[in-house]
Amino acid sequence: MTVKALFPGTFDPPTNGHVDLIQRGSKLFGQLTVAILKNSAKNPLFSVEERVEMLKEVTSSLPNVSVATFDGLMVDFARQQGASAVLRGIRAISDYEYEFQMALMNRRLAPEIETVFLQPAGRYSFISSRMLKEVCSFGGDVTGLVPPNVLKRLRGRIAKN
Repeated sequence: MTVKALFPGTFDPPTNGHVDLIQRGSKLFGQLTVAILKNSAKNPLFSVEERVEMLKEVTSSLPNVSVATFDGLMVDFARQQGASAVLRGIRAISDYEYEFQMALMNRRLAPEIETVFLQPAGRYSFISSRMLKEVCSFGGDVTGLVPPNVLKRLRGRIAKN
């Protein structure tokens, strides 16, 4: 049986922590869909289309990974995709509390879908998209924290703003 999983998030921008989880998730699941939430309320730096492009570029060497977008409830999208698992990353205890609550709500809404938690590699455990955007906006160097294609776009976007 091939297990299909979703890795949902906003990915604004995708980080090396995200890439680490995608690569490891691609080994755990027969099929992994990186599912980008269309959430304009978060005031994203990159459009959904740009995030799709960046993620397709960084996952091009992983044949069982695809990239898709969704809005609404993640569990509804998971059902539409035939996914039986959701991959979530946890960097710190503060992530755990939020992720645990979300997993319990998702279990109530869709008991047939399991949530699987993974920690990113230690060298990426402190990275968040929000922090990267802030550091970059003040001229800090985020080389090595995002894939090269993302770094180029991030620097270009920050320079425009």
